[in-house]
Amino acid sequence: MSPATIFNIHLVLGYVPWLLCFGAYIWPRLKLMDRVEAQRAIATLHSFRFFGLVFLLPGVVGPNLPAGFAVFAAYGDFATGLLAMLALLAMRRPSIFWPLVVAFNLVGVVDLFVDYYHGTVLDLPALAGQLGATYVIPIVYVPLLMITHVAAFYLLARPQSKAAPAAGDKEAGGGLSSRRSPSSAR
Repeated sequence: MSPATIFNIHLVLGYVPWLLCFGAYIWPRLKLMDRVEAQRAIATLHSFRFFGLVFLLPGVVGPNLPAGFAVFAAYGDFATGLLAMLALLAMRRPSIFWPLVVAFNLVGVVDLFVDYYHGTVLDLPALAGQLGATYVIPIVYVPLLMITHVAAFYLLARPQSKAAPAAGDKEAGGGLSSRRSPSSAR
């Protein structure tokens, strides 16, 4: 099997275990969480995207990794990670938190789609060995990022429940209606 075929198989199959895990363990909990807490959990995962700058480190990636892929992937991840961190820092200020949640998700999705586009145009599968240690990012990490962006947008678009806010919601979410898990009601 060629390296390009192996890379493409890895790329596609990287989504399968994350979708299974997400559907069984993560999504059921996110749906029951308060809106702010659910977005906070997703932002926490995406706050680690500063790590994407590793695409620019010689010795970590091969010298023939196309700059057209590496530069955009690195800075797109970095911007998304910074926006996610800012959202986490602004959690107690809903007028700042919600726009930052939308921003990090929009920037993050655009980054991933453009990375897929660049990877296709630049024939990244044929150059998969140039990814070096970063090979794990598109295979293991990116599927979870894409899945959580979709979940974040779904949760943002979902109508708020009509229930009265719990006592702590005013502080954390600016009085937004909440949907709490049975364990958080105790």
